[in-house]
Amino acid sequence: MAPLNNKSVLSNKNLTGKPTFTKTDKNILFTETQAIKADFPVNGMSCASCVAHVQSTLSKQPGVTNSSVNLATTTAHVEYLPSVITPEKLKKAVEEAGYELIIEERDDTEIEIIRNKHLSELKRNCILSLIFATPLVVIAMFFHTMPYANYIMWILSTPIIFIFGKQFFVNAWKQAKHLSSNMDTLVALSTGTAYLFSVFNTLYPSFWTSKGLEPHVYFEVSGVVIAFVLLGRYLEDKAKKGTATAIKQLIGLQPKTATVVKNGQFAETPIKEIQIGDEIVVKPGEKIAVDGKIVKGNSFIDESMISGEPLPVEKGEGKKVFAGTINQTGSFHFVAEKVGKNTLLGQIIKMVQEAQGSQAPIQKTVDKISGIFIPIIAIIAIITFLAWFFLAESNGFTQGLLSMVTVLVIACPCALGLATPTAIMVGIGKGATNGILIKGAEALEKAQKVTAIVLDKTGTITEGKPLVTAIKWFTEATPQLKNILFSIESYSGHPLADAIKTYLKDETQLNKDISTTTIPGRGIVGDINGEKYFIGNIKMLEEQGIIFKQEEKEWIENETDNSNSIALFANTISLLAIITITDSIKPTSLEAIKKMKSQGLKVYMLTGDGKRSANLIAKQIRIREEHVIASVLPAQKTEFIKELKNKGEVVAMVGDGINDSGALATADVSIAMGKGSDIAMDVAQITIISSDLNKLHQAIELSKATVRTIRQNLFWAFIYNIIGIPIAAGILYPINGFLLNPMIAGAAMALSSVSVVTNSLLLKTKKI
Repeated sequence: MAPLNNKSVLSNKNLTGKPTFTKTDKNILFTETQAIKADFPVNGMSCASCVAHVQSTLSKQPGVTNSSVNLATTTAHVEYLPSVITPEKLKKAVEEAGYELIIEERDDTEIEIIRNKHLSELKRNCILSLIFATPLVVIAMFFHTMPYANYIMWILSTPIIFIFGKQFFVNAWKQAKHLSSNMDTLVALSTGTAYLFSVFNTLYPSFWTSKGLEPHVYFEVSGVVIAFVLLGRYLEDKAKKGTATAIKQLIGLQPKTATVVKNGQFAETPIKEIQIGDEIVVKPGEKIAVDGKIVKGNSFIDESMISGEPLPVEKGEGKKVFAGTINQTGSFHFVAEKVGKNTLLGQIIKMVQEAQGSQAPIQKTVDKISGIFIPIIAIIAIITFLAWFFLAESNGFTQGLLSMVTVLVIACPCALGLATPTAIMVGIGKGATNGILIKGAEALEKAQKVTAIVLDKTGTITEGKPLVTAIKWFTEATPQLKNILFSIESYSGHPLADAIKTYLKDETQLNKDISTTTIPGRGIVGDINGEKYFIGNIKMLEEQGIIFKQEEKEWIENETDNSNSIALFANTISLLAIITITDSIKPTSLEAIKKMKSQGLKVYMLTGDGKRSANLIAKQIRIREEHVIASVLPAQKTEFIKELKNKGEVVAMVGDGINDSGALATADVSIAMGKGSDIAMDVAQITIISSDLNKLHQAIELSKATVRTIRQNLFWAFIYNIIGIPIAAGILYPINGFLLNPMIAGAAMALSSVSVVTNSLLLKTKKI
């Protein structure tokens, strides 16, 4: 079939700038289905307007069917038709827009080194600029009349402008060459104008004194603005650096090598070289490298990253194993069925990457504001100068220049840059003191809008670890029998053994004369001076010829129906005891769920347990049966979250396991339990340190208060500009002769920042 050419795409563009395709054109339909998805790092982005510019550039390219740019991850996600456009053409288009698109493949280590180097340079520039800006402000405020004050301030501000803040002017020039602008443009215009104006006044003060005007200097304005913006950039980039942690830890679940059987010999093989059909050996304690099926041996495998359940699963021949899970007791051979990105772990990583790469809802608003704010300020400044120059009766150039500088100074985006970070910092601090960790603005924006809360069962609603709730003895519970039970379990590798040992440890002693034999899939046999004891399942005891009495059968059936695990303790003659083991519900779960429902929230429960077991738990915590989704795998959890979102729900996902990471990353608001896995906490936007569900209510209230503060901060940041810019331009001069002095403009700019910071600090006093 003929490839799709540039002309056919351009002629089929709709109003959104994206290519549309005619259903009758088979060539086009064929090519459209061959779209490639790729993620490219982007360098040079510093604000929301940069994101909008890069995304717009990519979207306009022929052959690009979809694109999104994420400032937090500094990554562009592009879907494109390779028959129409290549990565090289995308790179060129982005470079022409003033940014750098990296299309060369780089491993995680190289990318990490580059990012760490950038962060170190930013930190150094930030610290040095603050060191130079501090005495600059002190002299300007208190000692500006001392001898050579202007020259000293000139010396102090020069390295801030030309060394530590050089990036603002370089980036502004790049944008100017492409007839575009961003926040760097405004920073460069305001600080550069203030600096040059001050240099002129320092060298030629007579120019103003001859006209009866004071030759004020504004070195402190240029220095402090750059120092503050650098501080904001450093805090922002440091926060961005943490976004890749979850992905790195997920990737870290896979071993770097695996033992592959080749020609009857064991060979240590890099995981990248493993192919489908390879036979792999897994020893006790090793991580499983890829997905496959056991062909020889058996073992207990920790699959908590998949199922979320705390108990390892016993597996033998014919059973599937998954990459990243941990082998515990035995050795086995398995055949690789899925490798690389196709493994279940690979799919979880992909889900997390896609969710983290998506744009936050607040981004759209910021993009719109940034898209018009900077050019409007520049236009106003130019109009101000021209209006004075042509309309003033005298000193038009002088007053016009002063007014233009005043407009640029008072419009400096310092307060706008501090509005969100300061509120988030205070909100995070307050949350931390209350046992709630909040990571960013997206959760703060969305939490108050949540309509549905999805709870993982194990470790979230329940304790997440097996506990012995009772031992029912069918004979006299002598200290000797308890010692035997404790001692046999002390030699057992079964996951439930620890729960039994913990339950009995305070009233028993270890008998070292016991010899034990483990029977896979059945239990363990203990031998004391020729007398045998058995601890295991029903099948084990039946094979030993044990006949259960009616009372014993009823106990077994009752405990099984109540979703409890049981272990049977017997000698060669009869059943001695039934040990009941369960994952108990947290004491606070019922109260917390009651609070959620009283707020009008829809509460759902997800679990890997079967339907019967799940419904029994749900009944105890008052969750409706139709809101219980049982027997779910990680991908199904993610799909359920997507289904709720498609129905218009604003979804909060609460979980604690690696298996929850995809669902957490997909939800509008993701909440992790602090006692859960590190990866769940890295993916989640909010972490409840104590794992107490009652903290959810506080987290939502804190989010409401913080978002309210952010909105107030944005109001104060803009109100100074809305009121101050017209005054700075001279709108009051024809009425009462008032003309705003650049010094007062600098003070107003500083006051707007103080107002924002003060308002953020007031958040500490609010009750949640």
